[in-house]
Amino acid sequence: RSPRLSLLATSGAMRAAGLLLAWALLYPAASQQCHPASPGGVLRFTDRHAEIRVPALHRVPSSLDPLYGLVRRCLDLIQQNPLPTELLRTALNDPGSVRTSQVVQYELGYVVCAAVALLFTVAVPVAGMCFCYCRSRRRCGGRLRAHRRSLGCRRRCLLACLSFTSLIILISVTCAFVTSQRVKGQMEPGLGAVPSTLRTLRQHLANVPQGVQMVVDKFEVPRKQIISDLAGKRRAGQHPELPPGMGEVLTGLRCLAGLSRSVGLSIHAQLKAVTYAALADLQDRAGDLQTSLHHLQIVDRTARALAAARAELEPALRERRRRVVALLDDPRCTSCASVLGRAQSLELGADYGQVPSVEKVLKALAGLPRSDFAEMIRQGNGTFNSIPELAVERMAEVIQDLRDDLARTAEKVQSIADGFPLPDYTRPVSEALLKAEDRSQPYLREAERFERYRWIAGTVLCSIILLILACNVTGMALGAYGLSKREDPSDYECRGEAGAKFLLVGVGLAFLFSWLLILLVFATFLVGGNIQTLVCRNWVNQEIYKFIDTPGNLPPHMNLSRQLNLRRDSNLSLAYRECKSGAGLWEVLQLDSSYELDEHLKSPKYTADFQKRLGDFTADLGDVRLLRSEGRQDLETFARSGVDEVDYGRFQEEMKNPVVQTSLPGLARNLEGLQKMQRNSTVAGRLAAEARALWQMQNSTVQSQEALVAKLGESVQFLSRLAPHLKERVKRTLATTASVEARLPVQAQQILRQELGCFSRKELRYFTQYLNWVGQTLREDVASCQPLATALDNGRVILCDRIADPWNAFWFSLGCCTFFLIPSIIFAVRLTKHFRPIRNRLISTGSEETCPFHIPRVTALKL
Repeated sequence: RSPRLSLLATSGAMRAAGLLLAWALLYPAASQQCHPASPGGVLRFTDRHAEIRVPALHRVPSSLDPLYGLVRRCLDLIQQNPLPTELLRTALNDPGSVRTSQVVQYELGYVVCAAVALLFTVAVPVAGMCFCYCRSRRRCGGRLRAHRRSLGCRRRCLLACLSFTSLIILISVTCAFVTSQRVKGQMEPGLGAVPSTLRTLRQHLANVPQGVQMVVDKFEVPRKQIISDLAGKRRAGQHPELPPGMGEVLTGLRCLAGLSRSVGLSIHAQLKAVTYAALADLQDRAGDLQTSLHHLQIVDRTARALAAARAELEPALRERRRRVVALLDDPRCTSCASVLGRAQSLELGADYGQVPSVEKVLKALAGLPRSDFAEMIRQGNGTFNSIPELAVERMAEVIQDLRDDLARTAEKVQSIADGFPLPDYTRPVSEALLKAEDRSQPYLREAERFERYRWIAGTVLCSIILLILACNVTGMALGAYGLSKREDPSDYECRGEAGAKFLLVGVGLAFLFSWLLILLVFATFLVGGNIQTLVCRNWVNQEIYKFIDTPGNLPPHMNLSRQLNLRRDSNLSLAYRECKSGAGLWEVLQLDSSYELDEHLKSPKYTADFQKRLGDFTADLGDVRLLRSEGRQDLETFARSGVDEVDYGRFQEEMKNPVVQTSLPGLARNLEGLQKMQRNSTVAGRLAAEARALWQMQNSTVQSQEALVAKLGESVQFLSRLAPHLKERVKRTLATTASVEARLPVQAQQILRQELGCFSRKELRYFTQYLNWVGQTLREDVASCQPLATALDNGRVILCDRIADPWNAFWFSLGCCTFFLIPSIIFAVRLTKHFRPIRNRLISTGSEETCPFHIPRVTALKL
């Protein structure tokens, strides 16, 4: 019984699940979401148009930035005038009419500096000649005439001042060396970057058509991905999405279309639970029909057999009771009265002739089942499991149509390259760049030659300054050492004299080369200062662009807007800002007709046919018949048969009664016990015979009836459990099966629409990714205007940040060295006297050091 009860419980749970799923099917919730996009859903575009690129340059932080900032502030003080618009307009349009007073007024700061430089150039050599004349007369740089106690303090003060001055000169000349090398290191690549950048820009413009075609050819990436999604191949084998046994249905397929296979398997996966639940419920009802019919037949046969057996047993049992009672009532029977009462109660028990008849139910179920439920369920299961294969077959035509749509879409994408307007409009820009490249070559060669001379002159003069510093340091060292070794200030000491001569050599070199130093400083200052104040400062604040954009400032042959073919409503400043923000060339150049790239990159233009074909597609995947009409009639007949109307309680009550009221084995054992107590052998023999007769009746008749009763009890128990719920279960099974059969095609179409919608959105993302990439690549790379703005920014970085800053720092450092040579000369000449012996010796009366003995009335001694 236990396995059967477990089976009933399992089937009940399955039926409950089937009903729940059927309800979910009849009242579907919101449409299911598409599967999350896999990593493969992101397209990767390679081989971008990156071989022709103008790399952006930036100002590199340096340890000399504080020096650069100091020089710029000094230049801002020297040149406080704004951009000389009127002067430049006159110089560019009519150079002969430029007045010197205008130039001097603008360059007033530089004129003052030129006057200072001229004064320095004249005054220092003249002072040097005067010094030479004085030296020839032994008046400058000679010896001290008298010794005083304050000479030591003065000597130390002069040593400190000359040392400090030499230190400043050393720092300045070091900065001059470093900045000179930095200018030399930046000048050559900076000058070389001008023609290379112009060539790169021309190549960028010339390669626009090839770049646009390359971008269009990359449509192959989404096209291949979509074709792969439409017709992906997979070997036949195990399908984890299908239930056990479903793999055999698709074993014969070598390849499955990706979209159709996905749709078919999705329909199968989403509907299999409710379908399998309905089939399982139907199988349970078919089992109930078969089992109930079997048990009803058992009940009918067993009840009849028990009634017949009772009729046969009744006379035999009555005769046996009469004989046993007569024997026990015999006076010769010793101690038989105690068993007599039991023998007298020997009579039949259960009467199965009184139980309800099931013959009417059996007549109603006669000939059932008329349909083969097992075959019916197998066919329904097979029809449902063939949905994936059927979807492949029904969607073959639409997949081919989608392939054709993709081919037509590729032709539409090609129109992007065919209709791109730039090749005819970039020719003026290319010609202007070529002309600029050719005209710049002589100026660049002159600048390179001038830089080479500047570097040689700067290196030589810086080396001379180092030589002057070496003379100063050596002179101070020897002079100080000689002073420490000299016992008397009037004594001659060769090392002190050598130190004085070294200082005078340094002074001579300073007088000799100071005018060359100031000329180099002024020449580099004039060039670098004007570049910084006239060009770089106005380049940073966009004043140069405003000057160029103002009509009339440039002569007609220098009209950049016309030469670059800029839009009529645009100018260089606006074009620069648009290019810097990432505009395309077609957005800044003057075209015959406006060109809107975004209009050519709208997805519906390329995906309308594709989406419409998917949206209009419907497929008849066939009807899944779970229950045929004869099977339905069998179940309805089963429900109306009256199985639930039989009073199975009467059977159970009758089965509680034994076949014979008095236990035959117990009575037989009582008779056997009395036999042993008898003294009369005749009575003992008769007791033994009656006991054997009772045992024989028990073993032959009563036990067979008890076996029939047990068999009857199993059938009655099954029927009594089934009967109360029979009609409800059959009704629910029929309703569930009918609803599933009715809703399967509708739900399959809904899932089909959902899957096609998901597929359409997925492929639309591919198109969107590609079109976004096309727009980004054309704007930022292939047909970008940004390289032009980058080239201008790079020019400013190279000229101002990498060349002008160290150039100006060079003349500033060299100028510091030059101007600090003046105090160096003064301190060196003054210090020379302290390193030579003193001519006269003053003796103070209060000094024991200078007056070892006292001579009256004599205050000085002539040496």
